Amino acid sequence: MRSHYCGHLNLEHLDQEVTLCGWVHRRRDHGGVIFIDLRDREGLVQIVYDPDLPDVFATAEQVRNEYVLQITGRVRHRPEGTVNADLPTGAIEILGLQLEVLNAAETPPIQIEEDDISEDLRLKYRYIDLRRSEMQHNMKLRSQVTRELRRYLDDQNFMDIETPMLTRATPEGARDYLVPSRTHVGKFFALPQSPQLFKQLLMMSGMDRYYQIVRCFRDEDLRADRQPEFTQLDVEMSFINEEDIMGTMENMIRQLFKDVLDVELPNPFPRMSYAESMLRYGSDRPDLRVELELHDVGDLMTGVDFKVFSGPANDPNGRIAALCVPGGCKLTRKQIDGYTKFVSIYGAKGLAYIKVNDVQQGREGLQSPILKFLPDEAIEGILQRSSAQNGDLIFFGADKATIVNEALGALRVKLGEEFGLMKEGWQPVWVVDFPMFERDPSNSRWMALHHPFTAPREADIDSMHSQAGECLSRAYDMVLNGSEIGGGSIRIHRSEVQQQVFSLLGIDDQEAEDKFGFLLRALRYGCPPHGGIAFGLDRLVMLMAGADSIRDVMAFPKTQTANCLLTNAPSDVSAEQLRELSIRVRKPQAEQAAED
Repeated sequence: MRSHYCGHLNLEHLDQEVTLCGWVHRRRDHGGVIFIDLRDREGLVQIVYDPDLPDVFATAEQVRNEYVLQITGRVRHRPEGTVNADLPTGAIEILGLQLEVLNAAETPPIQIEEDDISEDLRLKYRYIDLRRSEMQHNMKLRSQVTRELRRYLDDQNFMDIETPMLTRATPEGARDYLVPSRTHVGKFFALPQSPQLFKQLLMMSGMDRYYQIVRCFRDEDLRADRQPEFTQLDVEMSFINEEDIMGTMENMIRQLFKDVLDVELPNPFPRMSYAESMLRYGSDRPDLRVELELHDVGDLMTGVDFKVFSGPANDPNGRIAALCVPGGCKLTRKQIDGYTKFVSIYGAKGLAYIKVNDVQQGREGLQSPILKFLPDEAIEGILQRSSAQNGDLIFFGADKATIVNEALGALRVKLGEEFGLMKEGWQPVWVVDFPMFERDPSNSRWMALHHPFTAPREADIDSMHSQAGECLSRAYDMVLNGSEIGGGSIRIHRSEVQQQVFSLLGIDDQEAEDKFGFLLRALRYGCPPHGGIAFGLDRLVMLMAGADSIRDVMAFPKTQTANCLLTNAPSDVSAEQLRELSIRVRKPQAEQAAED
């Protein structure tokens, strides 16, 4: 139906007759001459209709925004003084010779050129929202990213292999989406949170190098970078170690950014241990663009007469950290109260501070409500460790280490943005040497920090039960500008080690057999050393697009309450469907009580 895309036309096509199809982006009537900007996914071009062709001109008078047209015309120069240098097709226009309205359109609820549109409206009319240039760009970028990733992995001898969508529920850190089975009454499939076990089984099957761009499902609370269904690039390799995987994947991301964004990422990526990352940045996904760090000062506070500090200082699970903000003395009390409210989101009960007016004067050059509680040696230590200068402000976090890390880690990034302390560009980093286990705060049992199939360091296997808290895993995360874009590990490939890990996690032999019997059996039939990584494709594209939410790089996302406003899913199903599945829906307890 067309000879060219609208956005592909240029001076090389002068005097050619072309046929185009697309949507009316804008129609303008300039005193007997009608201009139509026709748009398709590659851009837009100006069509000119004059009264010399009365029938065609009459049709052009009737078209409105978002009408779908087929036009035929001749490419010519735009008149002198009307060239649009901001438009790729701005040097030419099409003299319209034929015009057919393929479909008329009602006035759309979303104006294509409007910026301030509510997200609910955008999601309800997503098919119109996707016509906007920003969304067209994001979808094209996503397509380009997946194409380049596939090309790289194909060239590296990886095999693209699909794994099942209907599988069994396994504990992987989030609730499963369950699918009732009609043929096995009372039993359920689960949608995969990831292909973790299947990709390990593929390694045991001799596939050697596997990848898949795969849909995953997690029934969990949502936020800007989380959806109930999401896409990841899943990778697994046999007969390798950490260096093999990290090197291959680092080259892949470096090549991706070069090919898609023409950006040169560092070679090699820096590496940082989990312990160092938490100590300096309060996060295991540090944003290295921000030129601020946390400084431990707990040892200076063990004897102070100030329980807010002395309590955490003497608690083995506590932490006191200082965060120095260059030029922070200019902050008003109202602004400081705002930051105090911000850290309360992360559980912090307050935000102590010291304003540094004159370092040379020591105590006399400082301003703070907490100075009266601090001895001179503590003040001197704080100033030295934080490298505070005149005009700076020092914030303090004092609480359980997890709370201090989350609160000051988030505050560090916020202050970096607001004080202009964030470098431009891209800052990747590998975070390595993660703890193997962490305590479940609800019952103090050990949990796997990543998942129960991650291998411990060889040196820690024999002492795993006696020193679980000191055991390190063979895991690694790739972090970019403060976002974890990929995470993986070397997997356990020996059945006795896997059973040790299950035992430490409180999974007895019977439960292990019930849930993971197929994996344990496979481990006994010749399992190679193997490992892999999974990249959050939505998050990666979001960063590359400069978007604020992964919903802006997904064609049909859900809302933050996991609804699809376009299709009104989830929805009720008929009683007949429920009977076929032997399911009866019970009303929520509160609703039932109200009826009774």
